[in-house]
Amino acid sequence: MRMEGLLIPLITPFAKDGSVALDALEELAHRVLDDGAAGLVPLGTTGEPATLTAAEKNAVMDTVAAVCRDRGALLIAGAGSNDTAGSVEAVKALAKWPEVTAALTVVPYYTRPGEAGVVAHFTRLAAESPVPLMLYNIPYRTGQVLGWQALRQLAAVPGIVGMKQAVGAVDEDTVRLMADKPESFAVFAGDDLYVSPLLALGAAGGILASPRTSPPTASPRWSAPGGPVTWPAPGCSAIGWRRCRRRCSPSRTRWWSRRCCTPKGRSRAQAYACHCCRPVPRPPKRRCRRTNRVTAESRVVKISY
Repeated sequence: MRMEGLLIPLITPFAKDGSVALDALEELAHRVLDDGAAGLVPLGTTGEPATLTAAEKNAVMDTVAAVCRDRGALLIAGAGSNDTAGSVEAVKALAKWPEVTAALTVVPYYTRPGEAGVVAHFTRLAAESPVPLMLYNIPYRTGQVLGWQALRQLAAVPGIVGMKQAVGAVDEDTVRLMADKPESFAVFAGDDLYVSPLLALGAAGGILASPRTSPPTASPRWSAPGGPVTWPAPGCSAIGWRRCRRRCSPSRTRWWSRRCCTPKGRSRAQAYACHCCRPVPRPPKRRCRRTNRVTAESRVVKISY
């Protein structure tokens, strides 16, 4: 199965009593795929795995794996932390689910081991993982910057098949990586505002939360059936693409720049607006204010790609 297209990171829905709402999770997973996504990403940061017990994580994986198996969809599972030994155990545990396409593993955060430490971390994970690895490079969260030389070195490691690139820009390191990366190494856009330029540079797709607001109109522009990812898709003119960007970018900017409600909270409010779950997070997260939930719910139908 080719690693390409629009992949949606799933929230972990909670019931009113605080338990994981597996029925709501299954409904949400089917809804996202019905709307045109190529695959799902459970237990990523959007899924708040740090607040889940081991049993709950297994239950989430059981649920989403069953959906992806039935639907023939990509399954990219979040796994790993800033502890190398613990990350090895986390990726090894994914062998329980043959549906897993790859493990999405974040660059070690907070400890900032340096580029050589990051390369050594992922080289060991790739050597011991039963599934292919995708790196998650998000330096404004991890505190660890990776230059293009380190990224190319990681792209050449056997077992590392791609990455989610979320550096908050299309910077020189991203451009130089895309100019000379291995053909088999799939780069996915991780920043909603920079999807189109990264696709133009040759990205395989995107792992994005905001298309959850309007996937039916977003997904047709991602790929042609049986063909490579293109932007815009065949039949979408350059003029139409520019109009789409003008309409879409302000909405995405407003959506992600609101300080009164976190991105995870907004994603949860979106799912609530689609009647998939209650907008209940786990501490230390707090519920969005009611006014912000109303705004999020209205944007489910107003934001268009």
